[in-house]
Parts: sequence; C-alpha cells; structure tokens
Amino acid sequence: MNPLRRLFAHFVTYHAHGGRIVEYSGRVGIAAFVLFYLLRLTKDVAPYNDLWMRSLAVLICMGLALRNRWPSRLKPYYPAYSYGALLYCMPFFFIFTSLANGGGAVAVSNTLMAVFFLVLLSDWRNTIVMLVLGGAAATLLYVGFMPNPVFPVDYVGRLPIVVLVVIGGSVFKFSEKQAELERLKRTYTALAGSIAHEMRNPLAQLKHSLESMQQALPPPTLSAQAQTLGAREVDALYSHLAQSELAVKRGLQVITMTLDEVSAKPMDTTAFAYLSAADATQKAVQEYGYENHTDRGRVSVEVIEDFNFRGDETAYVFVLFNLIKNALYYLALYPDARVTITVERQQVKVRDSGPGMALEVRARLFEPFTSAGKTDGTGLGLAYCQRVMRAFGGQIGCESVLGEYTQFTMRFPPISEQDSQAHRLAVLGKAQAAFGGKRLLIVDDDAALRTATRHKLQPLGAAIEEAADGRGALEMLARQRYDLILLDINMPELDGYAVAEKIRQGQVPANRDVCIVAYTSEPAHLASVKTQKAGMNGFVGKPCAQLPLMQALHHALAHSVASTRPEAAMLAGLCVLLADDNAINRKAVAAYLKHAGVKVVEAGHGQAVLEQLHAQSGWDAVLMDINMPGMNGLEAAQAIRRSPMAWRDVPIIALTAHSDQGMIAAARAAGMNDFIIKPVDAAALYEKLRQLAGRGAGSMDSAPLAATPSVEAGAPGVALLNLERLESYRRMGLLEDLLADYQPEMARLAEKLDRSVARQDLQESLDILHSLLGISGEAGASALHQLAQGVYVFMVEERRWPVASGWVEQIKALAVQTDQALKAYGEAQSKVDAI
Repeated sequence: MNPLRRLFAHFVTYHAHGGRIVEYSGRVGIAAFVLFYLLRLTKDVAPYNDLWMRSLAVLICMGLALRNRWPSRLKPYYPAYSYGALLYCMPFFFIFTSLANGGGAVAVSNTLMAVFFLVLLSDWRNTIVMLVLGGAAATLLYVGFMPNPVFPVDYVGRLPIVVLVVIGGSVFKFSEKQAELERLKRTYTALAGSIAHEMRNPLAQLKHSLESMQQALPPPTLSAQAQTLGAREVDALYSHLAQSELAVKRGLQVITMTLDEVSAKPMDTTAFAYLSAADATQKAVQEYGYENHTDRGRVSVEVIEDFNFRGDETAYVFVLFNLIKNALYYLALYPDARVTITVERQQVKVRDSGPGMALEVRARLFEPFTSAGKTDGTGLGLAYCQRVMRAFGGQIGCESVLGEYTQFTMRFPPISEQDSQAHRLAVLGKAQAAFGGKRLLIVDDDAALRTATRHKLQPLGAAIEEAADGRGALEMLARQRYDLILLDINMPELDGYAVAEKIRQGQVPANRDVCIVAYTSEPAHLASVKTQKAGMNGFVGKPCAQLPLMQALHHALAHSVASTRPEAAMLAGLCVLLADDNAINRKAVAAYLKHAGVKVVEAGHGQAVLEQLHAQSGWDAVLMDINMPGMNGLEAAQAIRRSPMAWRDVPIIALTAHSDQGMIAAARAAGMNDFIIKPVDAAALYEKLRQLAGRGAGSMDSAPLAATPSVEAGAPGVALLNLERLESYRRMGLLEDLLADYQPEMARLAEKLDRSVARQDLQESLDILHSLLGISGEAGASALHQLAQGVYVFMVEERRWPVASGWVEQIKALAVQTDQALKAYGEAQSKVDAI
C-alpha cells in the first residue's frame, strides 16, 4: 500500500495550499451538469439518456461545494472524497457518455474539457492515474452493459490529442510553478535579509545594554561575603534593563508589522481608544531607540494645539518610530539637520531638514517593498504607516524639496463634540462605578499638585485623603484601609519606592495588598520597570489630564483586583497538556500556567501529545504549537478529533506566531477551538483557559465516601513545618524561590484531589497524592507530608479508596494551615534579612 499512500500524498500536498479550488469546482460542476443536460433537450434526436449518472455527479459536486458544512469528525476525509469525486465526474463520466453517444465532435470536445480541468485540479501523477482508471472503468461499463458496443473511430482516433493535452498541460504547470518558486525564493530572500537588517538595531541595543549591565555589576568573586552596589550603579542597571525591554519590544514590533503587512492583515478597530496626539507623540519620541545622544538631540516636539483622535496607541507610536528612523537615516551626512514633530489642528507633521526626495521617488513611496535611496530595510515601513492611518480614518502624505526638507503629514479625522462628550461620560461612568464609595490616598510633597489632583478625582465619588510625605502616608495607612494610593516618587526623606516597599513588606498589614499607582516624571519605559519591581500596580506620568488620570487609575484598580483574587478560584486544578518543540517557549508558558495553579504536562511534538492523552485522563485543555517536527499541531488536532476516546472533545488552543487568516482557518478546520499569538501574553492565556476550560462551582463538591477506619493526620507531636530544612534553604538563598514554587502548589493539589475524589478517579488521585508527597517533603511541610504518605501508601497497596470519612478534608485543612505557616515564615525571614 505504500505506493498508493505516496500517490495520494502527492494529491493532498497539491491541494494543501490551493485554497478552496476543489470546493469552487464543485459549485461549477453543479451548474454545468444541470445546464448541459437541459441543452441536450433542445436536440431533435435524443442521445443516450445519462440522467442517473448526471444526477449522481450533481450530488457528488454538492458534497464538494458544501465543504464548510461537513461535521468536524468527517472533514479529515474530505481529500479522499474529492479524489473519488474528480475521478467520477471527469474521466469516467465523460468517456463513458462519449462512447454511449457514438462519439462525434461534441464528445471529443467534452472529453478534452474534462481532461483540461483534471490537469488543473491535480498533480501530473494523479492526473495520469485518474485518466487510466476512469477510462478503464468507463470502457468496461460500456462493453459490459451497453447493447452492441461499438467504439467510434473518430473518437478513438483523437485520443492522442488527450495525451498531448495531459503532457502539455503538465509541462506548462511545471514550468509555471518553477518560475513562481524562483520569484518566491528571490522575494523571501530579500525579505529575510531586510528583516535581519531591521532586527540588527534592537539586537545591537540589547547587546549594548547587556554590556553596560556587566560594567555596572561588581567584580565576580567566589567569596561568600556580600557585595553591594551604589545608588548610581543601581540606577544604571534599571536604565539598561528598561532599554533592553524596549529593544525587545521594538524587535517584536518589527516582526509583527512585517508579518501583518505581508499578509495584509486588517487592523482590529474594535479596540481603538481616544488618544491625545501630544501625549502619544511625546511617548514615541521618548521611547524611540536612538543610537546615540546626538540623534536624540536632533529630534524635538512642538505642540501648537493638542487634539484627540481615535486609534491604537501602539500602532501610532510605531508609525512615528518608522518616520523618525527614516529621517535619522538620511541625516547621517547632514550634521546640522534636525527633525521637528509638530502637533496642531488634527495634524501631526514630521519634518527633517535633510536631503529631500525627487518627485518620481515620492510617487512610489507608500508602495510595499519600496524604499528611497536605502540599500537595506524591508520597504514595508511606509506602507504600514499608510495602512494604520487609513484604519484611523485619516491619511498620510509626503512633500519634499531636494536639498531642503522632507515632511510627512498625518491628517486625522476630527472628533465631533457629541462623540467627545459621549466618550468623556462613558469613561467617567465606568470610573465612578469602580471608585464609588472607595477610599483613595494622594501622597505628594507638593501641596499645589495634591490639590489639583484632588479636584481632578473629585467626580469619582470616592473618599479622597492626602498625605504630604511618605511617613505621613504610612501613619495613615496604619490607621485606615484604602483601596488605592496615588504615590509620588520623588519625595524627600522617604521616597515613593521606599514607601511601596514598606507597604508590601507588611508594615501596614491592613493595606499590604492595596493598589499602588506611581505618580512620576520618569520616562515611561524606565518607570514601567521600576514600578513593577517595587510591587506597584501601575504608573501615571506627570503632568496628567483629568480623563487619562481617571482611566489609568481605573485600569490599575481593575488589574489589582484581578491579580489579587485567588488564582485557584479561576484556574487552579485545571490539568493542561502543553506541546511545543521549543523547550524555552514551553518553560515560559508553563511558568504562567503554574503561577495560576494549573497542572502542566509538557510534550515536544504531536505524537507525544497523543501518548500523554492515552496515558492519563482528566485533561482540561491542550495548548499546542502548530509548527512541530514529525506530527505537527494541525495533524495532532485532527488525530485527537478522530479518536474514539473520551478526550476527543478536549479543548485545543493553538499557539502560533502566524496570525494570518489562512493559518487561523487551517487551525479551526483541524478542530482547534481557539488560538493565541506568540509571544504568549499571560492575561490572554488565562482568559482563553477560563473561557474554554472553566468549571462551575458544582464541580468542587465532594462525593460521599463509604465510612471505615479513619486516617490520622500524622503522628502526635509532628511539627507543622521542618524548620531545619527551611533554614537550610534560607542559608543557600533558595527560600524565596522555594516559597514561590511550592507554597501555592500544595493548596492547589489539595483542591484538585478533592475534585478527583468526587469523580472517583482513583488513578488521578494517586498521581495528585504522589505530587503532593514530593512537594510537601521538599518544602519542609512535615505534617502534610506524613498525612499524605499514609493515605498514598494505603491506596497504592490496596488499589482502593481509604474507608475513612473526611480524609480529603483533613488534607485540605492541613494544606491551608501549611500555606499560612509558610507565608508567615517567609515574611518573618524577610524582615530579619531587611534588618
């Protein structure tokens, strides 16, 4: 059967990237078979009546045309169906009816037409096979069932023409394919080289930042003595870290922009927001990755009249990145040239006093893969800029004079007063709903700024209080619970970072998890890194208008509430199979999942996914990369959906770096439920899992168990924690990692054990207990380890449930106690280390 499989594989490969050509051929066939039959009724002498054969052909073509209506479990068989359909509807039908009708010019033309379509719809190997099989079957049917079969001489004599059509058509297709492959090769080579060049800048910036970090670090030593860094070195490290993150972000933007432009992916306008042109422009100028301070000094922003527009901030910033990069590229030979960005009256102008451009160059400037005077670059930047501006409802144009200047003008549609007021009321309404009845604390050493901020936030309906410095803020936080703190960073004596650190350390227990928003004048990319490290929930740049301030605080509060909810209540207990051939990618996604309390099993390819699904039950979702060696993600998804096992309906989420419509359609056709674009965003990942694999509260209920002898929670006198073991971890500097990894895992496993027992899944419960044993032992949870061990040994030896009542509740309760004890131990050690 191997030759037949290889032959069919050529047919499948031929149509793998052919879009919906077979489906459309089915639609054409329905109309053609019906119309040609009706035409025959106009003849005086009725030829052979092929109504039954033609009706069957129409039904077969309907099956081809209704591809999207096929059930998911049958779609994998569509290629085999289409192969049989082409075999019947082309060579078999037309050769048989031609013989039955006695040949003639019409019969010859019909056969040639069928052969021509067959050449188009199949590779040359299968074209020949179909012609031979179809012709042989038609001849046998004609000889075996027709009375007085006679082979028309004119028809048989013209069969060599059919051979020439097959040979000529195949040669033409082959040569055309070779030419297309050569064009694609040249295009992809140029594109790959261009992307590589575009990536050199962010990678060079990243390399420079890493080298600068190395210089800021103290000399290496094998001594156990602590090494310290001065304030200057710490600031330098944060600055270089922020620059590194920006470089990575820019690199990812280059890749995203290029892929979106090549695939002509439309922008998602549903996520557009109202933006300040001045603020967004300032942000772009601040965050752009300048090669040196000289280039930074060449770029200035002039705000004559700010305005709002509706769009996507990231896309707008990247448009300005492109324009700034192009301007600076041409200024290398013009030391006195400058770049001025002007914001005024629904326009943003980017003007450089550089070499200018000729008229014939400007005429093709916004075409894809076109650049002016550059030996490198993708030639997609300005095409992307034009696509973004059109999505915003605006336009971008260029004017230039050789030897004088070049100016790009972005024109934005005006926002009506009615729309502006509606937007303002919507933002205010959402913020009021979020902050109504809550308590806010403004901490700033500038009394005038405190007053101005208070007035801006007054419409929220919240109780607003003020503190003039960090120590005063801590005193107020010790007396009263607050919902949000707007915290100035630059304050004398006790700055904002120090205040946030003391809050998170628990010096004001009632407000340890309060939402903290920094109010800072630091550059956004630097503030992002520092505030995140300080445990803050967000930051606001000074100065800040009323509406953006409300939006920023609302976003931070919502994010804070979501992040402080027990992860176990959202995703804990889920069992997810993660498949990716890249171990680093798996590690990053697995870290997100484990942080949310999800049990993760990893696999490196599609076959391993099937093996894991066979090995155990209870899967809640499969996260699967599409491009993997051997059996890829699409093939694995098809195999899962075709399986007779219970896990055939498990939700499958595709992980892919390609967001084009073709890939999305292929993933859905393979049976995947949804997809996530790489690099994976944790919030998006959690949301997809909650949507596809979320469980109701009812699944948490435990089923009653038979009553038998109880299982004790460890021998009397067993300590809750093994302090000696924990102390050894602290001495090795591993305590923080230990608590972060193991502490939430024990409570999660206990909850999962509860659900597993409720389902009476003995093997899964054994697996959970096994994991709980290992984790509790490593974490020094002595009592929990001993209790779990007693239950586990009994279940392994007896292969049945413990006959005690309440043993699951004992494990859960002890897991909670252990969790609280580990938290308390970690907090106590943090205070000791701080002293």
